[in-house]
Amino acid sequence: MSSAGIIQLSLGDLAGAFGLILLAAALARLQGAGQGRDLLWSALRMVAQLLAVGYLLHFVFALDRPLPVLLLLLLMTGFAVQTVTARVRRRMPRFYRIVGGAILVGCGGTTMVFCTLIIGLTPWYDPRYLIPLAGMVIGNSMTGASLAAERLAGEMAERRQEIETALCLGAPARLAAREGVRNAFRAALIPSINAMAAMGIVFLPGMMTGQILSGTEPIVAVRYQIAIMCVITGSVAVTTFLILLFGARSYFVNEHQLREGEPTEG
Repeated sequence: MSSAGIIQLSLGDLAGAFGLILLAAALARLQGAGQGRDLLWSALRMVAQLLAVGYLLHFVFALDRPLPVLLLLLLMTGFAVQTVTARVRRRMPRFYRIVGGAILVGCGGTTMVFCTLIIGLTPWYDPRYLIPLAGMVIGNSMTGASLAAERLAGEMAERRQEIETALCLGAPARLAAREGVRNAFRAALIPSINAMAAMGIVFLPGMMTGQILSGTEPIVAVRYQIAIMCVITGSVAVTTFLILLFGARSYFVNEHQLREGEPTEG
């Protein structure tokens, strides 16, 4: 162990760890699950992507300028929108604009509030804090965004007759779609609620574990983990709220009538 308290991993150590992936692929083949190739391909992609992002972060940290940091955050947001698109089978009208705007405002807003107003990050763009924090917030908000968009499309399709009946009786669009929006919001928050309820008992989160392994005092790591979970939950709630607010509106025309046609299949 080094003086910093970190056990350095050699290439041999990584090769040994990768052997567990080979074991998983062998077990999948033994079971006839047909996932051996997917496991190996995903593992190789993971290695390539992490190496690439490692060198990219090293470059951005060395520059220590706001523009590269902002460009990297925009790139992460773009990949997040693309990932949500791939996960959602039925897409609402104006899908990219709504989901992209919601992730940008929800994730960007909560991350900047935490970095500038709560912990007082100086400078505000410090890449060693801002990029990892934004990555965790965006990554977790993607799940909420996917669930919200998918569930909203399903609710609008399943409740179409119910919504049309409510509109015929004089209900405004917002009221006619309220039950479906409520169910979608509830579904999107379930992973965050479950994660907070099980954290510390069922599992130790990655951020806290990483800090402890790097030599940080456990109580300091716990404080950071509590703070980041609050930011993540807030970001998921804001992002989901915006998607459902503008997404539900996108199903209606200005005259409080449902648009013709079904959501787009992905």
